[in-house]
Amino acid sequence: MIEIISEIFSSPILVRAMIVGILVSLCAALLGVSLVLKRFSMIGDGLSHVGFGALAIAAVMNLAPMAVAIPVVIIAAFLLLRLSSNGKIKGDAAIAMISTGALGVGVMAVSMSKGMNIDLNSYLFGSIMSVSSEDVVISVILSVIVLFIFVFFYTKIFAITFDENFAKATGTAADIYNMLIALLTAMTIVIGMRLMGSMLISSLIIFPALCSMRVFKNFKSVTICSGIISVITFLAGMIISYAAETPCGASIVCVNALSFIVFYIIGKIKKTT
Repeated sequence: MIEIISEIFSSPILVRAMIVGILVSLCAALLGVSLVLKRFSMIGDGLSHVGFGALAIAAVMNLAPMAVAIPVVIIAAFLLLRLSSNGKIKGDAAIAMISTGALGVGVMAVSMSKGMNIDLNSYLFGSIMSVSSEDVVISVILSVIVLFIFVFFYTKIFAITFDENFAKATGTAADIYNMLIALLTAMTIVIGMRLMGSMLISSLIIFPALCSMRVFKNFKSVTICSGIISVITFLAGMIISYAAETPCGASIVCVNALSFIVFYIIGKIKKTT
């Protein structure tokens, strides 16, 4: 185990992936608690598909992937909130409509890029090799911004998560903070897609939150536990991926799924005692 960890830290590519992964895991877990409680957890899945479409188009047009994906995914996040809040299209239907549409556009863009070497799997399922030094710099900056905003507006996010109507009655601009959550989620999805892929990134949002909710009931405790679980499962998944030569994103998802089973059992035992 020590030898494997030493080998990981001796590789610049793996170190870059670890830095990005830890930051993304932490951001996704913190936001995931609010998204799960608001029954809007699949927004991560929808936005990741939008991100795939944006990345594919950027690759075909030979543009900077992150520069294209970030504004596109942010616009999609706001559009999802708008469609859901007007009452005519429910949240799950809006997500399905936008995500499948974006996924189709991305696949079409890649299939029509004649003569270009575009690895579709790296966009769909992630790739450690795709994380560049530039991605690390952008990811660190965006992650710090996400974490700072989340901590600074923690009280308001807590209020609209548990009782949005009461928060509005007390003068809280719930719509603005919902948009803020969507913005932070969009940023997290984009910086994590290169490593996890569009098909797997939403697992970082859902699993840690569900795990911590099996054991804790306090919002603060759930949030802290979710962040710890997310970072640990990422590191464990990355080590397993390196040792067993399995895809990094899939390994992390499997570790998260196993963690949920463990926490589910612990929660059952806790209720009976």
